[in-house]
Amino acid sequence: MMQLLYTVIFSQMALILTLLFKTPLRKLVILGLDKLKRGKGPIVVKTVGGTVAAVLFANVYNLNEIKNRTNESGMLNPTDEVLMSMKMLEISLMGFFLFLSLMIDRLHHYIRELRFLRKAMEAAKKQNQTTQEEKNEGHKTLVQENDTLRAKVKNLESEYETKEKKAKVAAAEVEALRKQSEGLLLEYDRLLAENQNLRDQLKSIDQSISHSDDKKRRKTVVKL
Repeated sequence: MMQLLYTVIFSQMALILTLLFKTPLRKLVILGLDKLKRGKGPIVVKTVGGTVAAVLFANVYNLNEIKNRTNESGMLNPTDEVLMSMKMLEISLMGFFLFLSLMIDRLHHYIRELRFLRKAMEAAKKQNQTTQEEKNEGHKTLVQENDTLRAKVKNLESEYETKEKKAKVAAAEVEALRKQSEGLLLEYDRLLAENQNLRDQLKSIDQSISHSDDKKRRKTVVKL
């Protein structure tokens, strides 16, 4: 019994040291503990732990009985002292065994929680990186769109300036044509007035010619 407890306790101590330091062996130990906690493993562990706890309490009870067995002088005989020392050693080893078992279970639990937290942090970090990359891509897209819009605005401004210049030239041409048409209208009115004067002069000339012809005819008739 004592040799078995020593072997188990030293094995537990080695297992705890393996769990405390990050080595390739720790992964194998964690995988083994994971498999042990699945299926019928927890039932077996609880059964062993319950058996050891029952034996521990039985030894404590026996230890109290040994203490109560004293002689007339109030001292224990040598045999009871040896038995008492053995029981105390067994109780200490069993308690240490249960304590180390609890430590292994908690260490395994906390290591798993730490692994899950690290994975969650890595996933969150990757998600943040993805979000940051998406933001950067969106920012680059906005910058490109802004540059494109600026180029379009510049093109529209240049087109507007060109069209404005053409409009000014067209307005100047229209103004010149308007002035030219006004001059032509004035010239047309002048020519109409001159034409009317010429017609009046021709009419007066025709009248004078016709009047002179009438006089000649009259003279000719009188002579006859």
